[in-house]
Amino acid sequence: MDMRSAIGKRLAVIFFATLLVVLSAGCVRDEAGLVIYTERTEPLIRPIFERYTEETGVPITFVTDKAEALMQRLDAEGANTPTDILMTVDAGNLWFAARSDLLAAVDSRVLAANIPAHLRDPGNRWFGMSVRARTIVYNTDKVDPTDLEGYVELGNERWHGRLCLRTSKKVYNQSLVAMLIAAYGEARTEEIVAAWIENLAADVFANDTQVLRAVAVGQCDVGIVNSYYLGRLLKEEPALPLRLFWPPAESGGVHVNVSGVGVTRYADHYDEAVHFLEWLSSGEAQQMFASLNLEFPANPNIAADPLVAGWGEFSPSQLNLARAGELQADAVRLMDRVGYH
Repeated sequence: MDMRSAIGKRLAVIFFATLLVVLSAGCVRDEAGLVIYTERTEPLIRPIFERYTEETGVPITFVTDKAEALMQRLDAEGANTPTDILMTVDAGNLWFAARSDLLAAVDSRVLAANIPAHLRDPGNRWFGMSVRARTIVYNTDKVDPTDLEGYVELGNERWHGRLCLRTSKKVYNQSLVAMLIAAYGEARTEEIVAAWIENLAADVFANDTQVLRAVAVGQCDVGIVNSYYLGRLLKEEPALPLRLFWPPAESGGVHVNVSGVGVTRYADHYDEAVHFLEWLSSGEAQQMFASLNLEFPANPNIAADPLVAGWGEFSPSQLNLARAGELQADAVRLMDRVGYH
């Protein structure tokens, strides 16, 4: 097949795939209720949606997929989209959706009161609904927590051959490094991340659970993980010698990220979608949304799950999470330069 034929075939595939998405939009459209595209998996959101329907009588239809696929679908559907709400994880994804003009601005005094400013888009196009802390985990048999300080200090010589990390390919670490750039500048952050790589006890791991298990068995002494992964693991194996360390405010505080939502640009049920976001940001719904994944409520007035609360209080970074998206490409290039793969 010559190059012209190959290109033509590829364009045809893209055209028909896009056409299929647009034509299939009506398959999930519900004229009487809300349609939600969600990266958050079904076990974590079905109970929320069912509770909303019980309370309001408004049915919810939802589609689950990865964030990139959902945003591509929204973009392809354009004004014909059936969906009213996009729900995804990581502020970088939410920022990209807003930047791609997939989300509508929402003017809501309820959301402004319930969701702290650093956990929502400055243009009010997305709102964090639960908080996950990406923090330091340590082996309680091998580490004195008074020796720990913060993310920067994990590059110190004392941690040489003692650090484990998840791959840089995951958006969680990309957002962490992006927020370090926002806090310290690109040159200093490059020094920090390069020092982490020098201190690795093993090759990077595919996921946070593998990092936790490596710390637990002594393959390394410290690591960086999302807090809820520890909660999941301790539910299965409560005796593991693992504990979270919260970097103090004087070292920049704890890096946090969110699971969040936004009303889509072409939402058929805009007012009802806004009402859903307001409902989700308060009361029992806020507690449920966070507890189902062992995260922290985004609304500071709502109590966390007892297991989560048992990890203690911490000082989160106050940098607006939109910076995670704005600086994500810079973070990826930086990690490539220092050999963090």
